[in-house]
Amino acid sequence: MSDITLNSAPAASATAAPPARKQARMPALVVFAIAWLAMMLLTALAADLVSPYSYTALDLRNRLTPPIGLGGEWVHPLGTDELGRDVLSRLIQSIRMSLLIAFGATTIGAVLGVSLGFLAAHFRGMVEQAVLALVDFQAAMPFLILALSVLAFFGNSLPLFICLLGLHGWERYARIARGLAVSAGAQGYAAAVRQLGASPWRVYGRHVLPNIASTLIVSMTLAFPEIILLESGLSFLGLGVQPPMTSLGNMVGYGREYLTRAPWILLAPSSVIVLTTLSVSLLGDWLRDRLDPTLR
Repeated sequence: MSDITLNSAPAASATAAPPARKQARMPALVVFAIAWLAMMLLTALAADLVSPYSYTALDLRNRLTPPIGLGGEWVHPLGTDELGRDVLSRLIQSIRMSLLIAFGATTIGAVLGVSLGFLAAHFRGMVEQAVLALVDFQAAMPFLILALSVLAFFGNSLPLFICLLGLHGWERYARIARGLAVSAGAQGYAAAVRQLGASPWRVYGRHVLPNIASTLIVSMTLAFPEIILLESGLSFLGLGVQPPMTSLGNMVGYGREYLTRAPWILLAPSSVIVLTTLSVSLLGDWLRDRLDPTLR
């Protein structure tokens, strides 16, 4: 009887022990997204170092040279365009330009939206109604028509183009910032800090903003691919980045005229656009699942 009792004790304790918690692994698609975005960022930072040629260098004797795999040589791995310019060099510079525009426009939209959202949450009343009216107006206005009108009236320059794209989607940040700031005030910690004598800048900058940063970061990762696609569309129409500068959409716009004779001019930037937007979207979805406690 004692042997049965002693032998059953370890079994009972083993049964009662909680199962070991499995460590969550990062999905393979997310790993690919992070690796691709890291490669794009390194390419943009070291564009002048890794470009085999100048992106404006002409070589009319080697016009429309095919890439490797289609009869081309290693001198031009991705071929050349209609003016003999190296497609790989232009692609590297286009990645830098498109990422610069996307980062700048996303940052401008986030700063503008969060500032107006905090302004509406702090003052309430007429100020809040005015901000909400601007938000509704922005959401109802077709942004592409607005962008075409502004670029046609004021002309095109890179700073104006980035600021114009920064107006795209700011109303999302304003709604999020206002709602979360009002919720923070209802929870009491913002009001407690305010009663201790903290200024509004300190309340919103040191206490409210860190608590809503995860939501804003996820929103920025979801808006980032939209900016890339919008820049590509406007550049495709000839209203984006102007020569001699180049961007991914600019390359696609010029390559459409040679789609049947030299499809590599268009396929290279198109593939980068697809993979970059897909990677940012995958990373944004994964961050949302990781940072949102309601989804755990």
